[in-house]
Amino acid sequence: MTVTTISSATKEVNIGFDYPFVIIGERINPTGRKILAEEMKVGDYSRVEADALAQVAAGAQMLDVNAGIPLADEPRILGEAIQLVQSITDAPISIDSSIIAALEVGLSVYQGKALVNSVTGEDEVLERVLPLVKKYGAAVVAISNDETGISEDPNERFAVAKKIVERAADYGIHYSDVVVDPLVMPIGAINTAGLQVMHVVRRLREELKVNTTCGASNVSFGLPNRNGINSAFLTMAMGAGMTSAITSPLHPEVMAAVRGGDVMMGKDPNCANWIKAYREPTAEIGRGGRTSRRRAR
Repeated sequence: MTVTTISSATKEVNIGFDYPFVIIGERINPTGRKILAEEMKVGDYSRVEADALAQVAAGAQMLDVNAGIPLADEPRILGEAIQLVQSITDAPISIDSSIIAALEVGLSVYQGKALVNSVTGEDEVLERVLPLVKKYGAAVVAISNDETGISEDPNERFAVAKKIVERAADYGIHYSDVVVDPLVMPIGAINTAGLQVMHVVRRLREELKVNTTCGASNVSFGLPNRNGINSAFLTMAMGAGMTSAITSPLHPEVMAAVRGGDVMMGKDPNCANWIKAYREPTAEIGRGGRTSRRRAR
């Protein structure tokens, strides 16, 4: 089965049908975070550092890094943020930008094999992004929309994804290095949004044999108890064949859903990861006959 390997200088993460689901932490993104945007704009990366460490501690195997701040020097900020994150954690990075100059700076300073987030199906975008992906030996997220926008027809989204995979091959990029995002729409606005994604993911796995990812929290936009919806969506997406997602690992119910999904999909042998995350503390008899509590190891 297809395996997409992303790496930092010292660590590899495999995204694949036979591997545990990969959580790509979404928090290092100034969109909608005014304080973070202002800090990053002036070179204060203390919140970036805290978010990176917190997400890895919560279970993220990879981190998405975005520096999309209006009227800011995005190439400089993205490069600095990537270097900072790589200095404090070995988690591989998804370099997230729609600005070619920013992507080039990010890739030039990155140590390892990055995931470029992202490329869409427009011919102009493909011609600008794919050569950069090939030049730096990266993998790429393929967003399944093009000049016509985002179709509600899952077959149209599949067709766009197929076009990107084929165009990537023209540039010498193997399909295993293309991770398709089938696009998750808010289910509160489009009642069939979940069904659309499941349909596309199954076809992507069975016909194109590519790995998949998504911005999982989009599905719950505008709804109460968003983490409940996100959790249900992720486990169902895993069952359909999705192999990774860009989301926040800081919500325990979401991480429990993903870990439970791995157990049910046979991707957590002997339930080892589940037990490690959730086993209860054990009692020990300490000196003087007192009982102490510690987490079992």
